[in-house]
Formats: sequence, structure tokens, C-alpha cells
Amino acid sequence: MLAFPLYLCFASALGLLLWRRTASRLPHWITLATCGLGLLLTVTAVIQRTPGAEVVTLVRLPWIPTWGAEFHLAADGLSASLLVLTGIASVGGVLFSWNVQDRPGEFFSLYLTLIGAVYGVFLSWDLLLFFVFYELAIIPKYLLIARWGSTRRDYAAMKLALYSFLGSAAVLVGIVALYATSGLNTLDLSALARHSFPPSTQAWAFPVLFAGFAILAGLWPLHTWAPTGHVAAPTAASMLLAGVIMKLGAYGCLRIALPLLPEGARESRFVFGVLAVAGIVWGALVALRQRDFKFVIGYSSVSHMGFVILGLAMATPLALSGAVLQMISHGIIAGLLFAVVGRMVYDRTHTRDLEELGAHRLGKTLPFAAVTFVLAGFASMGVPGFSGFIAELQILLGTWPVSGRLVAVAGFGILLGAAYVLRAVHLGFFRGDDSPPLEALAPPAPITVPEVLGSGLLLVSTVGLGLFPGFVLDWIQPALAGPFFDGLRRVMVP
Repeated sequence: MLAFPLYLCFASALGLLLWRRTASRLPHWITLATCGLGLLLTVTAVIQRTPGAEVVTLVRLPWIPTWGAEFHLAADGLSASLLVLTGIASVGGVLFSWNVQDRPGEFFSLYLTLIGAVYGVFLSWDLLLFFVFYELAIIPKYLLIARWGSTRRDYAAMKLALYSFLGSAAVLVGIVALYATSGLNTLDLSALARHSFPPSTQAWAFPVLFAGFAILAGLWPLHTWAPTGHVAAPTAASMLLAGVIMKLGAYGCLRIALPLLPEGARESRFVFGVLAVAGIVWGALVALRQRDFKFVIGYSSVSHMGFVILGLAMATPLALSGAVLQMISHGIIAGLLFAVVGRMVYDRTHTRDLEELGAHRLGKTLPFAAVTFVLAGFASMGVPGFSGFIAELQILLGTWPVSGRLVAVAGFGILLGAAYVLRAVHLGFFRGDDSPPLEALAPPAPITVPEVLGSGLLLVSTVGLGLFPGFVLDWIQPALAGPFFDGLRRVMVP
């Protein structure tokens, strides 16, 4: 059942690609039904059979026998948790795209292709198949930004694509090295994880693989594609870019680089740990100085993904568990923040300048947007009761046995995060005392039902994960304690 959303997305995308009518809402409903059914099937599957350490094969068919490549889809607790995130993010993205009228068939066809590729990455248990789905996600995200984006959309789309291909080139080099040096004539992840690669190979292959994947996760200083891409993308693409696309890079680090090359991970942990905390602090500092509302969220996304990279680099059990939880948490929170800024605010005021937004007095004219942003901001700050708190706490506790200094610097980044969120709340929604009278501006359009439903879905998800993290940790922690990560646990001691 976990594989059905993958097939549904590609089938619906193919049908919508042939859609030629522009005035109908049918593409919206088809996409919502596809994403909603995908989420329902995923949740049903994980409830019926609680995922954990066991790798459950869904499909395994010969593909390229000469290379030992197979069409192998499988899932464990890590895969299941990120599949649920994908389902939530995809439904939210559709609801916040209900206003799309420009060639909706093509828009939602690309949207579903992107979602299908993400499902494919999280389910792939063959290195070549993983890489194919990983690359497939780049094409629709480029087209969505270049065709439906704004604010230097061509530049942003090209920059995103170039950085993505740079990371992919490094990943391909690492995959070829793993295949060539193993001598196993297989690309099966389980078989490769059991193989001990020579230390000389691990010493250079791990940083190449990890950095290649981490570029898509916003690794500092190769993060600059992310804020420009977020700002230029249409709302749904921004939500997916922050919500799930950046998680593909982090998942590649976790699923491939760390368990297959554990000795290389141990030698490189401090290098990537330093880069991670640099991204946390730098992203927060830049967000604190931005006037463009969407750039604030864009650099915030880079800062919060720094916690994910830090947890992956330290690779202690608690840090890894926190990193996966942070992937899910950030995917929900960042998606909601981009939805508020891009759909509720920008589409109604036609400005993202925090100084200009004061004249609109959005706290009074759009109270639902203001309350939603405040709650999402609390979640982003790591306030207890929201998902961000438990995720970042686990990462910091898991990092402490390795380096207290990294914890101190990352903690400073959390303080900066509170500062830029509170600044954005004040300037964006509650500053208007010295602005023109409210009557001088046309009242904004009311919040729509799809926006209310999308906000509710994401808010309930972040609060539910914050109050009951054990529900997801019961999937994550057994998978990290399973045989697939045996080599990593033996090597990565504080």
C-alpha cells in the first residue's frame, strides 16, 4: 500500500498534462484527491503495520541485470515517517494553490510529478533507482519556478537547477565509487551496507557523497540557491521546496552516506558539524536583517536545516533521531510560514516589504493570517508544545557528548531565531501606528475555505507532533537501531 501513492501521482500527472481547458477547477480537485488519497493510504499502511527496523519490500523486479540494478521499493520506519510528511505537505500545497488559474493542468501535472519523485526517493532501495528519482525531482521544480514564479524567477530557477546538478554530480561520483570498489555487482542498499569499504575509499567518498546530498539540504556556504528559490517560487512550490525537497538531500545523507561509509563519517564529523552551526547562525543573522518577508522565511529555512545537518554529522543515536524529527517538523512549519506569507499576505497586498506592510495593518484586516503566523512562528522558535522544540532538543543533547562548543553556538542560533520571528511578527502584522489611515487602502480579500483547511492541517500536525512525539519516534528509533545502521553505530562513538 505504501507504493500506491507513487503510482497515483504519476498516473494523475500524465492525465493532467493532457488537460487543455483553462477555466475548470477539475485539475485542482483531481490533484487534491490524488494527494489526499496518497496521505490516507500512507497513514493507513503505517497504522496497520507499525514500521520499525524491519525493511519491508514492496516491489522488487529486475531492471538492468548487467549492473545488478533492480526496481526495488522498500520501507522502514525512517521511510514511513517521511512518506507521511510528504502526504501532509502535498495536501497543504494543493489547498494553498486553489487560486491557480494560469494553465492549471500543466501546473498540477508538474506538481504531482514532483510529489511522485519525492515518494520514489523515500521508497528506493536501489542506488541507481534512488538517483533517478532524485534527479527527476529537479525538472518539475525548475519549471514550476520558471513558469509560475515571480521576483527574478528565471535567475532563481537556473540557480536552483545549477546547484542541484552540482550536488548531483558529486553524488553520482560517490555512487560510481561505491559500485566499483564493492565488487558485489549490486546496487542494493542492504548489501552495500553490509560491505566494508576500504578506509582509503571512505576517506574521500564520504565527504563527496555527504556534501553532494547536503547541498540540496542547504549546507552552508552552498546554501544561496535556497532563499532565492523560495522567494521566486509560487506558494505551493515554496512549500514543497522547504517542506520536502530539502529533505531529499538530508535523507540521502542519512540513507546512503552515513551507513555505507561510517569510517569516513567519523573522520569528517567535525568539519560538517562546524559548517552546520555556521549555517544555523548565518541564516538567522541574515534573516534578522531582511526587509522582504519571504526572504526572512527563506533564510530561516536555511538556519533550521542547519540543525538537521548538525544531527546527521554528529551521528549519535539521539542526534540522528532528532535530525529525522527535525526534517518532519521543519517540513510542516516552513510550509505553513510560506503559505501565510506567499498566499495570505503577498497575494492580497502585492508587497512583501516589511516596512510597507505596516500600512495594511494586517493584524486587524487579516486576523486569521496574523494568528496563524504567530502560532507558526512559535513553532519555528522551538516553543514547548510544538514539534520544533523536541526535535532541536534531541539534536543538541545528541551533540553534547561530541562537542559542547557546537551546542553553545547552535543555542545562540536559537536565540537569534526568536529575534527574527518576533521582528517579523511585529513588522508584518502589528506595526501601523505611523502608517496611512486604514481607509486609504482597499480592504484585502477574505481568507478562503481552502486556506483555512490547509492552515488547520499543518497547525494540527505541528502541535500533534509536539505533544505526542513518541508516535513518530516509535518508527524512527527502531529503524536507527536496526541492522542497516550496525556499522555506523560501531564506529560513531563520542
